[in-house]
Amino acid sequence: MGLDLRICPSCGDRADRPIVTGAVLTCRKCGHEWPFRKLPLFALTGPSGAGKSTMGPLLAERLAGDVVVLEQDILWIDALRDDVTAFRAVWLRMAAVLHQNGRPVVLCGTVAPPEFEPLPERAFFSDVHYLALVGTAESLRARLRARPAWREWDEPRIEEMLEFNDWLRTSAPELGVNLFDTTDVSTEATADHVEKWVRDRLP
Repeated sequence: MGLDLRICPSCGDRADRPIVTGAVLTCRKCGHEWPFRKLPLFALTGPSGAGKSTMGPLLAERLAGDVVVLEQDILWIDALRDDVTAFRAVWLRMAAVLHQNGRPVVLCGTVAPPEFEPLPERAFFSDVHYLALVGTAESLRARLRARPAWREWDEPRIEEMLEFNDWLRTSAPELGVNLFDTTDVSTEATADHVEKWVRDRLP
């Protein structure tokens, strides 16, 4: 069986929209059925400056052996920047492949349910859990202004991120997103909270 869940191991056909029933895939062309590991995906999201990248290494150490922690921005490359939907789909396929090794993925990156839930690849996961790290506008603005120049955080881009922060705070209940405000919380306390959030939801 191949690791790309879109490709039928019997006839080799590739499905743009996989047929998934429970944890079984069915080939649209030949009807072959095969099981796969259907695990939850953990999306650690939130605006830039709220602490996602800081959490990555801490979570990788704390959760080693139980989950795989990934940084979304490593695939934010020219080939994918022009098609954000394709970027999201690639990440879901990547996570689904990693799940076939038996460990869930924690994906650290700016994402929201409307960007993942409609995609065909969403069917590869039992659940997608969302935890958004947020902050006050003042704290996020200060953190982003302090970043090195190569990260190109000019004022319009900062304001755009603050709008995303406000949108998350307002929309979280209806979207099913958990929030954690990191404004006055230490890095260790934030890591404690995120680790518990993941462990409480592990299969």
